Amino acid sequence: MAIDNSTQYEHPFTPALSLFVTCDSEEEIHRIFEQLSQGGKILMPLDASPVSEKFGWVEDKYGVSWQLNLDKS
Repeated sequence: MAIDNSTQYEHPFTPALSLFVTCDSEEEIHRIFEQLSQGGKILMPLDASPVSEKFGWVEDKYGVSWQLNLDKS
C-alpha cells in the first residue's frame, strides 16, 4: 500500500524502509543500479556478498532506498 501524506506533518524517507528487488541477471542488476543511483547516492556499492552473487543498496533522487540482489547461481 502506498498513500500520500495530506497532513501538516512531514515524514521524510529514510533507509529504515527500503524496497528489495531480486534481479534475474547481472545485466539487469547493473542497469537498475546505474539508473537508480543517477541523482541519488550509493549506500552500498554493487559487489559480491556472502549470500548473493551481487548486492547493492542505493537511494534514488527522491530519497527512496532500494536494495538490489542477484541470487547465487
